[in-house]
Parts: sequence; structure tokens; C-alpha cells
Amino acid sequence: MSLRTKFILFATVIHLLLAAMAYFLLQENVYLFLGMELLILGSIYITSQLYVTFFKPLSLIRAGIQSIKDKDFSTKFMGVGQKELDELINVYNRMIEQLRHERVAQAEKHYFLEKLIQASPAGILLLGFDNQVEHVNPAAELYLQQPANSLLGKHVSQLPKVWAEQLTQLQTGSSITFRVNGIRTYRCHRAHFLDRGFQHYFVLIEELTEAILQNERQAYEKVIRMMSHEVNNSAGAVNSILGSLQYYAPQLTDEHREDFDNALQVAIDRNTNLSHFMANFANVVRLPKPKKTPTDLHALLRNLALLMQPEFQRRTISCTLQLAPQPLVILLDQQQMEQVLLNVLKNAVEAIGDTGEITIATQTNPAQLTITDTGSGIPESVRSLLFTPFFSTKEYGQGIGLTMIREILVNHGFPFSLESDQEKRVTTFWIRF
Repeated sequence: MSLRTKFILFATVIHLLLAAMAYFLLQENVYLFLGMELLILGSIYITSQLYVTFFKPLSLIRAGIQSIKDKDFSTKFMGVGQKELDELINVYNRMIEQLRHERVAQAEKHYFLEKLIQASPAGILLLGFDNQVEHVNPAAELYLQQPANSLLGKHVSQLPKVWAEQLTQLQTGSSITFRVNGIRTYRCHRAHFLDRGFQHYFVLIEELTEAILQNERQAYEKVIRMMSHEVNNSAGAVNSILGSLQYYAPQLTDEHREDFDNALQVAIDRNTNLSHFMANFANVVRLPKPKKTPTDLHALLRNLALLMQPEFQRRTISCTLQLAPQPLVILLDQQQMEQVLLNVLKNAVEAIGDTGEITIATQTNPAQLTITDTGSGIPESVRSLLFTPFFSTKEYGQGIGLTMIREILVNHGFPFSLESDQEKRVTTFWIRF
């Protein structure tokens, strides 16, 4: 039973009792009856005033509570001329004004934070309590190479392979640095924040590729220049001395002359090979900036396939061109891009050995080139080391090819990746223009 009902019931009972008393007084004395009637009328008036005084504040409170439930912080009440009620109204109005300011400030902060996350060059993954992706900003989409709608709702273990392996074991408050396909280097930091009393987690992704490439380049350029200077100076002087020694060959007996000539030639050849060896490293250091001109990529690919055709036939390798029907004209340095694609094709041939397939495909939206081979694949243990300066899996390899590919494509500003699936024995190299 509500307080209003109790009050009305109590007032009704009291006035019924007074009416009964007035009836009995009517039998005794008319003047007492009239006095009782006036008393009843006065009581009814006072009761009605008390009713308004008691329950109007309750109505205001109820209306205020409903406004708060509806999250309407713009509704305020006017004073009614009653001191106690006006004090209550003032308290309510101040509370509503404060709540309104807090709500506006919170909305502005949330809007600013949302804009900041969207514009941030760092990738941000917002995670729920169960490590499910709740929000992905554009930078994170770019780093993970997947659109946001395909990432939302996924557990971190369901992200692309390398990301899943690294982020699953990443603990809150710690950081980890890793490479994707041996090319792009990322640092991820996991932390948490409180929102409306609930703890949320996020992963901050920072790409370190450019900074690391710059530091690597500065380091190996200095070393190569120093080595090249020392080796070339020494090799030149030694070859000059060895050439002078050939002057004394006629003075030797026939029995020793042949051995003497062979020994000198071996030393000269070795010095020459050493100079060529250093020249390969120096070529990476002296790589010029690309001179970009509009180039027909399809014509370039056809020429390279024709150039490699004898090698394909010798190894029984089939090369298939799957070129987009529309022309693909790209602004690039044709000479440098020829060197990149030639190195990629040679690596594919060496990976296949004998008997296999190479597929060269292009697409126009987005503009992309893909070279796929059916070689043995790249072992998991060396994938993170790909494109590391001068790293090679070959016994006598210098690691020049992949380093030069990386430098040329980075200078062009073309994203690229080398991916391998050992189970399917397929390796794919793609360049996005």
C-alpha cells in the first residue's frame, strides 16, 4: 500500500468519525452540531493543504528520478513559493546541472579519444575481458593486412598467424618486438584501462621498420665502405706485385716454371674474385635513388619471362603469365625494378630446382604483382631472418639479392612481402604499387 493511499484512508476514517459525532450532537444540541460541522470543514481544508504539501515534493522527486532514468539532464523545476519545497528543488536543479556538465564532458572526451584512436599512426586493438577484439583502428588494419570487419569479435589466437603467436603470449604491462615475413618489424605493448567500472585491455602496435632499416643501413654502409677501401687497395697492390713477379718466370727452369705460373695465376684470380666480392656489397651501398618514369609493367614482365625462358626449359619449369586484362602502367625506375624481378625469379628457380611451376600474376585494384613458385618452401626457422642484411641460406651465398630487393622497393615506397606455406610447398612474393 502506497503512502498516498495510507494518507487518504487515514483522513477518510478521521472525517467519518467526526461526521458520526456531528450526527449524535444533532440529537442533543443544534448549536454544537453547527460547531462540529465548521470543525469538519476546517479539518478537510487543512488536510487538503497537508496533502499538497506532503505529496507535491514526492511528485517532483518521482519526475526527477524518471528524468535521470531516461538520461535526460536538461529538465529543471521552477520554485513553487514554499520554502522547504524550493530548497529541495534547488538541490535537484544543482544536481541535474552537475550531471549534465559531467555527461557533456564525458561525451566530448569520448569523442576526442575516438578521433585520436582513428587518426593515430600507431595500431590499436581494443580487447574485451576474454581477449576478443572489440575495436580496430585504421593503422592496425594496415599492419594486420585485414579489414576491421574480419577482425572484430575474433580471439587474439585467431588473428593472422604471426600476430596470433606473438599476441597470445603477451602479458599485460609487457612489450614484445617481432618481425612479420622477415620484412616489417613491430613492437606491441599490452595494457589496460577502466571504463565505467570495467577493466578493458588494449594492444598498442608500433612499426619500427623504417627506424631499424635506417640504423641498419648506416651501420653496414660504414662497414662496407671501410672494407671496400681496404680490400681494393690491398688487392690492387698485391696484383701489381704478382704481375711484376711474372717478369722472373723466364729465369726459372722448365721444371719449375709451370708451377710458378699456375701459383701466380691462382693468386691473381683469387684477388680479382675478392674485388668482385666486395664490389657486390658496394653496389648495395651505392644504390642510387630511383628515377621514376611511367612503365608498362606487363611489357616488363613479358621481357623478363622471355629472358629466363632458356633457364626454365633447362630445368623443366613452366612459367605462366596471368596478367590483368587492363594495362598496368606504374611510376617506377625500370632498371632497378628489372633487377628486383630478375632476383625474385632466380630465387624461385633455385627453390624449385628441377620440375616445377612459376606463376606471375597481376591485378589492377589494388595494383599488385604476385610471383608464386612450387619450390620447397621457406623453413619457419628462417622466415623472421628474411631480408636481414646479407643473410643467406646458401652455403656460399652473400645475401646480396634480398638486401638489394628490400632497398629498391623501400626506396620506391612499394609495400612487399614474401610468404611461404611448407605444407602446400608454395612460396609467394607480392609487391603492391
